[in-house]
Amino acid sequence: MTHIDLNSDLGESFGPWPMGDDVSMLAIVTSANIACGFHAGDPVGILAVLKEAARVGVSVGAHVGYRDLVGFGRRNMDPSSQELMGDTIYQIGALQGLAKAAGARVTYVKPHGALYNTIAHDARQAADVIDSIKAVDPSLALMALSGAPIVEQARSAGLTVVCEAFADRSYNADGSLVSRRLAGSVIHDPEVVASRMLRLVKEGRITAIDGTEIELEAHSICVHGDTMAAVSIARSVRDALVQDGVELKSFTHG
Repeated sequence: MTHIDLNSDLGESFGPWPMGDDVSMLAIVTSANIACGFHAGDPVGILAVLKEAARVGVSVGAHVGYRDLVGFGRRNMDPSSQELMGDTIYQIGALQGLAKAAGARVTYVKPHGALYNTIAHDARQAADVIDSIKAVDPSLALMALSGAPIVEQARSAGLTVVCEAFADRSYNADGSLVSRRLAGSVIHDPEVVASRMLRLVKEGRITAIDGTEIELEAHSICVHGDTMAAVSIARSVRDALVQDGVELKSFTHG
């Protein structure tokens, strides 16, 4: 692989409570998953991030989640299909409206947190999200966990799927992410993270938390924006890839 996309979850500040350094991250990544107000974010902050993304030429995606502000969208939920589809369509539409006002365009959808992890394997909720995207705009791509059943489910439904790997998260041997409740689930050392991602891009492999070597198809690498060393980690990953001759560009740019 000679090129890769870098993405980050942004727009998650709420009122006077800041979450991450969005401006610095937008100078590093090539795609931005922007909160839609259900797990985090407010219209003023979201609009500001969209304007900055448009200014620096970063692609924009709808970071849809469960209706769970208190839990930051990381609590498992079991909404009905009608509820989940309504919430997903609502969030995509809200971001599209703000994006138009900011001079940006929503080109993909990346579910957040518990919703992301649930639909990776839950065929019913996955179908609800897939159908919601198709109802709004079937040209929108879906960003999903590499190797998870939802990848083929969404492709079979006609969506473009962007397979994602996580820079600062540990993996289980089956390719799932280690639960945040467990020690070692998040990797905080920028050099370690950069080395892992360079190997993933060059070899398509990563070492799981138990030492198992696993293969991952990755079109995009996520560097979380809400961790302590987020900007340092993102910059280290970018620098390591660029120095090795890897081109960084959004998957929406062909």
